[in-house]
Amino acid sequence: MALMNLLAGARKRRTMPIFPLGVVLYPGARLPLRIFEARYMDMAKACLKESSPFGVCLIREGQEVGVPAVPEAVGCAARIADCDMEELGILKVKAEGLERFRIVSREVSKSGLIVGEVEDIPAEPRATEAPGLAQSAAFLRKVIAGIGEDRFVPPFDFEDAAWVSFRLAEILPLRLDAKQKLLELTDASMRLAILHRFLRQQGLVTSGTDS
Repeated sequence: MALMNLLAGARKRRTMPIFPLGVVLYPGARLPLRIFEARYMDMAKACLKESSPFGVCLIREGQEVGVPAVPEAVGCAARIADCDMEELGILKVKAEGLERFRIVSREVSKSGLIVGEVEDIPAEPRATEAPGLAQSAAFLRKVIAGIGEDRFVPPFDFEDAAWVSFRLAEILPLRLDAKQKLLELTDASMRLAILHRFLRQQGLVTSGTDS
């Protein structure tokens, strides 16, 4: 226990602007945004200038617009991959999910922007032999082919339980609280098992098993 506490304390901490939204962002996911509030417009400009990320967290209490909402403690860092101002005062952004983080503390700036001290959640090791992976990956291939590959961030890794489970969590019609719990899980095989069971229950894959 002492060693675990020591390792946890050794995790890198940093300061990051937090963008509370009504969505859950996963590592490797693409997130289109329309930014019009001054606080988030300034945040985006600073992130572009400094090539720095911002944090996306699901709203626990409050709304996206107006008074700063209360974010969930676990979120996902995002980088701005592309942006354009097609309309005056509205910045269209394409963001991409990076690593997950946990908010240690937070404060609100004078402009109403939440600034959090966060610690990164280590990336999960690549897992190629998780139960249900082959069936889940086959289903995901069909969905991506139907939706269009341009909706997703390459490279694609259908042999990795972490990548497949994050993409399934991203596209499946799950409740937001369920999506948040899947984000917080740090075991790719467990996350995939939950999603594979959902696919079976919905009749989206057969009841057979694979390894």
